[in-house]
Amino acid sequence: MSKYGLALALGMIFFSMIACGDALAGPWEQLIPEEQQILGPHKGQWDQMPPDQQERLRRGAERWQRMTPDERKQAEDRFKRWQGLPPQEKENIRQRYQDFRNLPPEEQERIRRGSQRFQELTPQQRENLRQQWQKTAPQGPRNFRHR
Repeated sequence: MSKYGLALALGMIFFSMIACGDALAGPWEQLIPEEQQILGPHKGQWDQMPPDQQERLRRGAERWQRMTPDERKQAEDRFKRWQGLPPQEKENIRQRYQDFRNLPPEEQERIRRGSQRFQELTPQQRENLRQQWQKTAPQGPRNFRHR
């Protein structure tokens, strides 16, 4: 496994939309070999981690194991882009994610459906939609957050 794969598995945990239930993690020795391989960088501090953090890491390792090689490559690329972002942009993304999580479930689902429809468009259709939006969007600073 590449070092990016390992870093990606950990990064995916951060963005996981799976709510953490009762912690099932425990001592390092109780992890299966595949989990130990993926979570190896945490071996030294594993037993001192809070159980909820251990569980999030385990769930991320499980998701990583279920991914196809192509999905892993895409995830690695996203994680590399994340690592290259300036700290302020990362903080903005974290805040937008938290704002999304605070929305009612119906609103979250509406946004997910819209995002899925956008992703299903061809690249040309997406570009046309962006251009159309830019023509109708208000001019000036583009801060969409209402604070």
